[in-house]
Order: sequence, then C-alpha cells, then structure tokens
Amino acid sequence: MDITIHYAFLPHTDPDAALGFYRDILGFEVRKDVGYEDMRWITVGPVGRPDTSLVLHPPATDPGITDDERRTVLELITKGVYTGITLATDDLDGLFDRLQAAGADVVQEPIDQDYGVRDCAFRDPAGNLIRVNQLT
Repeated sequence: MDITIHYAFLPHTDPDAALGFYRDILGFEVRKDVGYEDMRWITVGPVGRPDTSLVLHPPATDPGITDDERRTVLELITKGVYTGITLATDDLDGLFDRLQAAGADVVQEPIDQDYGVRDCAFRDPAGNLIRVNQLT
C-alpha cells in the first residue's frame, strides 16, 4: 500500500499576495485558481511534482463560525501560530537568499539544529510559519 500526502491546506488573507509569494518567490506552479463570490482557493505545487499540492484557502469561511471566532482565527493566522508547513530543498542557503532578497518575513536564518536538521523559517504573507529543511 502506497500512501502519499496529496493536498495540504494553508489559509491566506490576501489571495494576490499569496499567489505572488508561492508562485513568484517560491517558484511553485499554479494548478487551480477558483473563485466563488469574493473568495479564492488557489492550488499550487512544486514544478514537476503534480501529486503534491498546497491549497491556499480563505480562512474561517464556515457558515457555523461566529464573528468572534472568525476574528480569533484571523488573529492567530497573523501571529503565525494557527498553522504551518515544512518544505525541503537541496539548496537551503540559495532559497533563503532568494526569500530574503524578495522581502520575506524571516523568522530564523539557516542553522544546524541540535536534532540533526539544517533549516530556516519564515512567514508567508498571511503569517503562516514556513520551515524549510535542507535535504541531505
């Protein structure tokens, strides 16, 4: 049995900023860009890896959520504590330099962690924490 991760979901608070970040800075390809009323769901993923995608979605759109709950979710996203994802690259320093030059919100410069991983961290335009590991 082969099980893979097909979609992971991250909220966005500005679809155009999210698109600019994931497509233009990280270099992901856009697979779908779907709108409904004033909302957009954007599916992106690494070029040449069609089986792995991120769905950038509008947060707190469930009709059962209260206005107070919606505000809390948006506050948590902005703080970078609502959700996150870990990516990996074979050129951590090169990617970090590209992200920093593009003005990404750097949380942690590349470092060798005590637990055996070299990684860095930054936030996307919504505030989601993005960690990047160096592939060995």
